[in-house]
Amino acid sequence: MSTQAATGDTAVVIGLEVHVQLETDTKIFCGCSTEPADDEAPNTRTCPTCLGLPGALPVLNEAAVEAAVKIGKALDAHIPETTTFHRKNYYYPDLPKNFQLTQYDAPICADGELEVRVDGDRRTIGITRAHLEEDPGSIQHAGGSIESATHTLVNYNRAGTPLMEVVTEPDFRSPAETRAFLAKLEEVLEYLGVFDPTRDGSLRVDANVSLVDADEMAADGSVSDAVLADANRVEVKNISSHRGAEQALAYEVTRQRNQLRRGRGIDQETRHWDEGRNVTVAMRSKEAEKDYRYFREADLPALEVADWKARIPIPELPDARRERFRGAYGLDAEAASKLTSTKAVADFFEDVAGEFDPELAATWVADNLLGELNYRDMGITDVTDRLDEFTRLIELVDAGELTVKNAEEVVLREMLDAGDDPHAVIEREGLGKAEADEVETAVDAAIEGNPEAVSDYHDGDEGAINFLVGRVMQETGGSADPGQVNGLLRERLDG
Repeated sequence: MSTQAATGDTAVVIGLEVHVQLETDTKIFCGCSTEPADDEAPNTRTCPTCLGLPGALPVLNEAAVEAAVKIGKALDAHIPETTTFHRKNYYYPDLPKNFQLTQYDAPICADGELEVRVDGDRRTIGITRAHLEEDPGSIQHAGGSIESATHTLVNYNRAGTPLMEVVTEPDFRSPAETRAFLAKLEEVLEYLGVFDPTRDGSLRVDANVSLVDADEMAADGSVSDAVLADANRVEVKNISSHRGAEQALAYEVTRQRNQLRRGRGIDQETRHWDEGRNVTVAMRSKEAEKDYRYFREADLPALEVADWKARIPIPELPDARRERFRGAYGLDAEAASKLTSTKAVADFFEDVAGEFDPELAATWVADNLLGELNYRDMGITDVTDRLDEFTRLIELVDAGELTVKNAEEVVLREMLDAGDDPHAVIEREGLGKAEADEVETAVDAAIEGNPEAVSDYHDGDEGAINFLVGRVMQETGGSADPGQVNGLLRERLDG
């Protein structure tokens, strides 16, 4: 194992291997279900094929191929005329066959790109390849971390689940950039309908980190292949979130720089990200490509995919939808970004905007509803079946039958907490909008009962009017319109 020593100031070079679990009903090479149950027992969702028993033959899942083509189109990647599968040979307890069916020199997607925003700047990240493969099983280290566990358990229920491995160019220059990329990639995958971010382990990341001499990096941030070949690469595994990627890589960059400062050099190795302790831990020396002894999978013929790219459509992607929202609905960049954060949010907004003024719809969905959902750790998918109730709430406000304050602070919150429809909440809380004579009576009472505030207003203290508005709102139980109250108070006081 070679060791890299420090020669001066260093720059960070990072590449990612992102393993995306594809949303299919069955595994990639057999008919076992991919839908785990809450009470699922370990090692029960298996068959001779996904366990690699003698005589069992793989049959490729067409839905997985379609998902891969969609991803390739979204990444503007080259999809070849034919693609093939290989065996990647290595022994690890979670790999029941002692090899993994994957793609080697003929991946289904290659030479793509994805544009991301980092601190307001646009960056284009190159995608070297994206290929189909099967997931290994899962390992649970019992009684502690990978270092201190008393024993290890293996569950093969996940073995054979279809994965798409997206391999980037070494284009990242900071851990923050990797987080931005993963967020954007997940967003695109969710729009394509091939990925469910709520599934446990649906996106897992391996990151390759190298430190190079800063003066060997070009002015545009590029690094030559020769420089990268000379830099010892450390692979960090077991990263399962955007935030985890940024934390793991920040730790690893700091660790390597400290190693170099102390004159200890960098070993080429694979390290495990221990999320509990927020540290990376050495696992083994880094394998080379030749160690896997790739060879063609004889039981799967070459797959002709030349016409799939034209035949399989993809939906409007997040960036395009943001631009359309800005043009069609007159939204600013912040609102458009919020309202396209997921496809479900964008669809919900468009349904509401079809009934109301777009600005009103954007305020209610982006600010009021999403804010309350985030506070409760809920998502838009938790309320999509209640669209009619939500639009009815906006109708009541728009028609002047309910104040904005009561709608936002009482009715909407009760709808989410208790599951009631808006009319039930309004009736229970007595929130019908106050009649005009009731409001006028409350305004007169506030003026008569608060002579000091009236005097302060006449002396130019604008804060006094807010105090009086508050007294009227209290008197009417919040059912008066604050804007109307403000106007009536000024009319009385200035008359």
